[in-house]
Order: sequence, then structure tokens, then C-alpha cells
Amino acid sequence: MNTAYETAMGKYVARVKATRSLLCVGLDSELANLPNRFLREPLPQFAFNRWIIEETHPYVCAYKPNMAFYEAQGRLGWQALGETMRYLRSEHPDILTICDAKRGDIGSTSAAYAHAIFDELGFDAVTLNPYLGGEALQPFLERPDKISIILCRTSNPQSGELQDLEIGQQKLWQVVAQKVAQEWNRHSNCMLVMGATYPQELAQARQLVGDMPFLVPGVGSQGGDLNEVLKVGLNRQGHGLIINSSRAILWANSPQQAASEVAFFISEKLDQ
Repeated sequence: MNTAYETAMGKYVARVKATRSLLCVGLDSELANLPNRFLREPLPQFAFNRWIIEETHPYVCAYKPNMAFYEAQGRLGWQALGETMRYLRSEHPDILTICDAKRGDIGSTSAAYAHAIFDELGFDAVTLNPYLGGEALQPFLERPDKISIILCRTSNPQSGELQDLEIGQQKLWQVVAQKVAQEWNRHSNCMLVMGATYPQELAQARQLVGDMPFLVPGVGSQGGDLNEVLKVGLNRQGHGLIINSSRAILWANSPQQAASEVAFFISEKLDQ
């Protein structure tokens, strides 16, 4: 992390204020989808990521590599991810980096995951699965300099299969939201994953957890409405959102134009 920022949360807020953008570009760089010119490079995924970053960095507050697309390529994938992170830390240290790994385990396993993601790879934030409880997330939560982004109400069509189960007078996702806000956020280093495809639940979550920021997937190819997300999701400071777009930007004819259009729309809404 850039030493100018004491915490990753401070880095996020500073970047939003500097750019007036809440856009996160998901670096879901699936090898099979890369244009042919990148496949000739020693590390095709890194070459593609570097190009995407060069095209889009003025318009974003965060980048979010999804670990699956790098792990699937074995050694070369890990190298590509490592080079991507080194490039971001060197050339764009003010942009938040999110490891989309959805980790969650217990004991030494969880501690090893936290060390790998935060200390070896150098990410500012990580997505986490709360199903094993707070004990499993402690190695992440006890890092006040980093951000723990906890799955709550996700964007996929069948997310309600478990997340909408009723516990007393609440749904499971609401219990998770309150658990994070009231117990796990002691260091003010937590965020929630709230899908853009469920704006009503997004609005309810804002009421439940106050100003806690949300990572919001599902805008673009999944059909989430950006205007509705901004309408119901902003916190009292006028931000509190990281709005992710992956395929709609990565595979656009002009990633630069696609990112700039989203960022311009967001900034106009913030200024209203």
C-alpha cells in the first residue's frame, strides 16, 4: 500500500474524492477470451491487464482480479497475477486493489490465506465467505490496515436459496449484515457485497448498517441498474459504494470509452 495512506479504507475514500468515481473494473481476464495479440506475450493475462489498466485508470476507484481466472492457469496464472499487482503498486498506488477470492476457513488455514493475499500479493482488500462464522474471518478482520469485504446478498439469480432463509423475523442476509456491522467491524475495516440485481435489498442494507461501504457486483452484463444502485445505495458522505463492472468493460470495443461513460454517469449523479 502507498505509505501516504494509513489504511486501505482511507485509500478508498481518498481515491473517490479525487476521481468522483465509484467504478471498479473487475480483472476477470479469462485466457480463452483474450484478443489474439495478447496470446503471443509470455504472460498473456498480465499483458492484457496492463493494457486495461492503462486504458481505464483515470476513471476507476478500484481494480478487482478474480482469483479463479489466474489459478486456472497454474504457474503462469500466478505469475500474471503477481505482475499485475506489482504493476498496480508501482504505477497506480492510489487505486484500491481487491482480491476476489471469497475465502473463509478456520485456524492456521485462514491465517495463511490472509498472509498470502495481504502480505505476499499485496492486496488492499479481499472478499470473504461468512458461512464459517467470525472465528474463521479473524485473521482478516484483525488487520485494521486492510479491508474485509463480506458476502451478504449476492447478485446471482439463485442467491436467495440460502440468503433469503428466515431466521426469526429476519432473512439470513440481514442477520449477516447486522453481525458484520455490530460485531465484526470493530476496526471500521469491513464492507459488504450487495448485488446490484437486488436494489430493494440494497436499500434495506443501507438502512441496517449505516454508512458502511458496499462492493456492488451485477451492473452491466448481469442486468443491474446503475441509476437505481446510486439512488438507494449511497451513504451520508455521498459515496459508500464500489460498483464493479467486468465483462462490459473488458470486452468492449473501447474499454476506455466504456469506463469513461460509466464514470461520467456516476460523477453526474454524485453532483446532483
